[in-house]
Amino acid sequence: MSPISYDLIKMAIAEDIGTGDITSLAFIPVTQRSRGRIITRQPLVVSGISTVLQVFQKIDPQIIVTPRTSEGEKRDAGETLLDLEGSTRSLLSAERIVLNFLGRLAGIATTTRAHVDLVSGTGVTILDTRKMTPGWRILEKEAVRAGGGKNHRMGLYDAILIKDNHLAALGGDLALNLPGYLKKARWQYPHMNIEVEADTLHQVELFLSIPEITTILLDNMSLEMLRTAVALRNQKAPAIRLEASGGITQKNLRAVAQTGVDEISLGALTHSAVWADLSLELF
Repeated sequence: MSPISYDLIKMAIAEDIGTGDITSLAFIPVTQRSRGRIITRQPLVVSGISTVLQVFQKIDPQIIVTPRTSEGEKRDAGETLLDLEGSTRSLLSAERIVLNFLGRLAGIATTTRAHVDLVSGTGVTILDTRKMTPGWRILEKEAVRAGGGKNHRMGLYDAILIKDNHLAALGGDLALNLPGYLKKARWQYPHMNIEVEADTLHQVELFLSIPEITTILLDNMSLEMLRTAVALRNQKAPAIRLEASGGITQKNLRAVAQTGVDEISLGALTHSAVWADLSLELF
């Protein structure tokens, strides 16, 4: 558990429990103990188990949590994800916080798996983006991995991605100016992936001629343009990877994958994931 995600757990507890769960304090005897379970009400891909363990540990270290599943596993509606035993007050206080984390993260993992399954057999890698909930990035990216996707980059610090606004800021003749900047970038960051966004096939041809580039991002291109870009890459610079992004949905995802691109990045894995339906039941 990273320090960032641990701080998020502390914040989640503070904003929900505050100075105390006054309903449980008023109605539940301090000595009462209960057993319980967290079940899923829908088919899903599991994510967030380690986070949930941290939540229970922080609220009450005496709660006994027994996972019945692990990250990335598929579970059907009605199946138990975790068995619980401990103070009734503590279990009730933890309920909503735990379900919020599990619901959000399992929702992302389930959404990601649906996209990964749609491109099965094509060899294409499904990537996330930086369209993440502020503060949740590490956990949401873990959920993408649980669903079978891969992380594009954690932030602005671990990969070079020159997008349209960077190119606009450079101005002038890209064919003349860009190679020099990229040589400097490669010298400063010799092991970093260097990716450049292309909106046109003319840009694709230019970028294929620059040896420092490792990946070209094909932004909002039609299927025909994607196929042409792949053919150009295969002819001129087969080592460069091609990533498609923009305007891609589950309806056209497989068709995009079949153009021959190597990767497809989708903000929808996180920004449009529907929370998983879960329940904590005491007995």
